[in-house]
Order: sequence, then structure tokens, then C-alpha cells
Amino acid sequence: MSAPQNPETTRGLIAASSAYMLWGFMPVYFKLVEAVNPWVILGHRVIWAVPVVLAMLALSGRLQEISDAVRRPKVVFPLLASAVLIASNWGVYIWAVLSDRILEASLGYFINPLMTLALAAMLFGERFTRLQMLAVAIAALGVLNQALVVGQVPWVSLALGALFALYSAIRKVTPVTSRTGFAIETLWLTPLALAWLVLFPVQQAVALGAPDWPHFWLLMLAGPVTAMPLILFAIGARALRLSTIGLLQFSAPTLQFVLALAYGETFTPAHAITFGLIWIGVGIYCVSSLRIDRRATRLPA
Repeated sequence: MSAPQNPETTRGLIAASSAYMLWGFMPVYFKLVEAVNPWVILGHRVIWAVPVVLAMLALSGRLQEISDAVRRPKVVFPLLASAVLIASNWGVYIWAVLSDRILEASLGYFINPLMTLALAAMLFGERFTRLQMLAVAIAALGVLNQALVVGQVPWVSLALGALFALYSAIRKVTPVTSRTGFAIETLWLTPLALAWLVLFPVQQAVALGAPDWPHFWLLMLAGPVTAMPLILFAIGARALRLSTIGLLQFSAPTLQFVLALAYGETFTPAHAITFGLIWIGVGIYCVSSLRIDRRATRLPA
């Protein structure tokens, strides 16, 4: 008879699974505000994320960490670069959802771990295992099939995967906690977001100066929609092994894939080959990650 699972692990599993579920269903939220210009949605997402993340830090007694961090150039300027990257990632994703390209977005988040792996090898000298090299090669064949057979370079997928891989690389070497770093990133972006919404309203915009109130209240939810998965993910990441998090991360693009089909996006046999190759690469990557994690757990402390 197996031993009962650790309650903390159970809570972590529920929290992390909930985070990825919320990320997976995020296209539903953006579809609710699809009448709004995507860049206006991005501006609201930045602005309303600020009070939420500041409240999170205040409740945990870590608000002082922001003032401590901004005094350190080695923290605050890398976070400017990561802020630009995450805002670009958000912008491309919102545009993709509102342009009925959720399939491409989901593909981007399937290949993101493999792109992060390649970037780690280039920037940090991390070595591939043979299985990891095979996973990257098979995923690359999937992207090549999308370009040659489907006749469409998956720039949305590549942009989302690359932007988040670069973002992860910067955050990896920046000595700041996740919530404090995210707070500083949104604070960097807020003046630009406010200027865009107030000074340069565009057609169908929900600008702060002349709001369309039904959409305005929906857009205020962009803050909690952004912050809640991050809170749940932080809880899960503390309680779970890295390999478990690595496996769970593929649930979000899987849900996005299902939503894309539900919204009636085109899915041909050629698309099936692309996703099939990507999924094989992802499966090999997961097997390799589990092997590495098991070897690590067998090593003496």
C-alpha cells in the first residue's frame, strides 16, 4: 500500500494545475473583449496588474523589496529589458487570439521549453543530452513542415516561444523574487501604457479618457486575470519538483489547442503533422527531464 501524499505536495499540485488551467483558458477572456483594439487591451493589462501585484506584496510584507531593488542597477535595468520582452509576448498573444490564430499561439507554448533549452545551451553553456537534442530536432522538423507543407511560416509561434525564452533567461540571472520582479516590470511599463490609452486613443479603443463602460469593467479584470495564475504558480512551484512543473506546463497549450478547434480554426492534415512532430519532440523532452530529475534525486545531499 502506497504512503499517503504529503498535504503540501497536494496543495502545490492543485495550485499549479489551477494556474495552468487559467492560462489555458485565457483566450476565452480575450474573446470577451475582442471588439477592443489589441494594443489597448495590452495597455489595460499592464495598468490593472500594478495594483494587484502591489497588494500581493503588501499582504506578504514584502513591499519594501521594491524600493530595495530599484536602488540596484544590476536589478532594475535588466528588469526593463524583461519588461519589454514580456509586454511584446503579451501583445503578440492578444493579437493572435483576436485574429483567430490560437492554434499558432498554442504551438508557440509547446515549443517554448525546447527553445529555452537551446538558449540555455547558447548563453549558459548547459549541455544537451542525446534525448534533448533529438527532441529539438524533431520539433524543428514540425516548424519546417508548417513553413513548407502548410505554406505558412509560424511567426506567431516562433515569436511567442523566443520572446518568453529570452524573458526567462533574463529573469534567471536577475537576483530578485518573482513577484517583486513582476511589480517592477509593470511599473516600468505603466507610463507607456497610460500615454497610449490617454493620449493616443485609436478606433474601437476603450481609452481611459472616454471609456466604453461595459468593456471598461471587463478590462479592469485584466489585472486579476494576469496575477491570479502567477500567485497559484508560485504556490505550486514551492511545493513541487521541477520535473512535475515541467510536465504540467504543457496542459496550458493543450487547452488552448482544444479551444482553437472549438472556435472553428482551420486544422488540416498538414497541421496535424506539424503538431504531431511537436508533440513527439515534447514527449521526448519530458522523458529526458524525468531521467535527469531521477538521477539528481539519487545523488547524495
